[in-house]
Amino acid sequence: MTSEFEKASDNPALKEEIIERIQREGGITFRDFMDMALYHPRLGYYCSPGEKMGRSGDYLTSPEVSPIFGALLGRQLYEMWSSMGKPHRFQVVEAGAGNGTLCLDLLQWAKRTSAEFFAALDYAIVEISEKLAARQRDTLAAGEAAHAVQWSESLPEAIEGCILSNELLDAMPVHRVEMENGQLREVFVTINSQQFDEELRDPSTLEIGAYFDRVGLLPADASRAEVNLDALRWIQRAGAALTRGFILTLDYGYEATELYAPWRTDGTLLCFYRHNPSADPYARIGRQDMTSHVDFTSLRRAGEEAGLHTLGPISQSEFLTNLGIAETLSQMERGLEDYQARRRAVVELIDPAELGRIKVLAQTKGVRADLRGFAAGAN
Repeated sequence: MTSEFEKASDNPALKEEIIERIQREGGITFRDFMDMALYHPRLGYYCSPGEKMGRSGDYLTSPEVSPIFGALLGRQLYEMWSSMGKPHRFQVVEAGAGNGTLCLDLLQWAKRTSAEFFAALDYAIVEISEKLAARQRDTLAAGEAAHAVQWSESLPEAIEGCILSNELLDAMPVHRVEMENGQLREVFVTINSQQFDEELRDPSTLEIGAYFDRVGLLPADASRAEVNLDALRWIQRAGAALTRGFILTLDYGYEATELYAPWRTDGTLLCFYRHNPSADPYARIGRQDMTSHVDFTSLRRAGEEAGLHTLGPISQSEFLTNLGIAETLSQMERGLEDYQARRRAVVELIDPAELGRIKVLAQTKGVRADLRGFAAGAN
C-alpha cells in the first residue's frame, strides 16, 4: 500500500516527524507508525485539538449515546462494591476516559441512587493526553455531581475497587503481520519516492511468534492480521495494580479463532474520520482515528497469568439487558431523556450490528461474585 505525502487533510508537522524517523531508521514497524499517528505527545490524533468523540466528532462511543449507559454501569459497580462488603472506600480507576461523559454519568447516577455508595467512591482517571484531560475537567465541571476526581498518566498502585475501560484497548498501536509462503512476516512502513510504502520483514520481536504459539494458530497464507501486544501488557499491569476487586473491559473484539479465521484476509484495522470508515492508515495522518479488534482469548489468558479470575466475555447487548436496560423505558429518572429519546438510545446501545456487539469482560482478584451483568437469563 502506498500513500502520497501531500494531502491537505494531514497534520504536516506530524507527517514530517514520521518521515524523518523512517529515513533515520530505514523503516519502522507499523506499530510505531500507529503510535506516532495517534499518541505523539504534541501532534498525535489524541493529543491534538479538535472533537474526537460524539456525533460531531469522528466516532461514537456508548457514553455519548445516552446517560442510560453510565447509569447501567453504575448498577454494575454498585453490585461490585456490595460484593466486597460495601467498604468505606471503593476506587474506580477509569483508563482512557474520552471526554469524561461516562465518569460524569456514573457519578450523577450514584449521587441520585445511593448516598452511601457515592460517598465511598474514589474516582480516578488515567489519561496521557493533556488535551483530553482538560476536556474531561470541563465536562465534569458542567455536571451536577460535585466529586473529587483525580488524574494521572499511569495506573495507581494497590487499587481496591474496579479498573474500568471503555473502547481503550482497540485504539492501542498494533503490529501488523502477514503470512508469506508459510512464514510469519511483519509489516514495516517505508518511503518510496514521494509515497509511504510497506515492506514485509522478519518480525521485530520474538513476542509476535510467541503470541501465535500461545493461541495455537496462524493467519492464513497471504492474509494480514494485527497483534496487540500493548493490550496484553496493559492487562498484566492492571492485574498487578489491583489488590482486590475487578477489571471491567468493554471493547470491540473476538475470540482468537474468529479474529484469525482463514477467511479474514485483511485483518480488522479501520480508520475513522467524521464517522466515515476507511482502510487507509496513511491518509489524514494525525487527523483520523485508527482501531483494530481485540483478541479476547489472549486478553483473558494474560489476565489469568496475572492471577485474575474471568467472567465473560459477553456482548454489550447481553450485558446491558442483564442489567435491566429495558426498565429505563418506563422509568422517569431525573436527568434522563423523554421516552422516545430513551427508546432510541436503548436500541442504539444494544443493536447487535453496532454498539451491541462490543464485548464485555470482567476479571476479578481476591473476590468472587456472580455479577448480574454476566448472569445468563438475568432480568
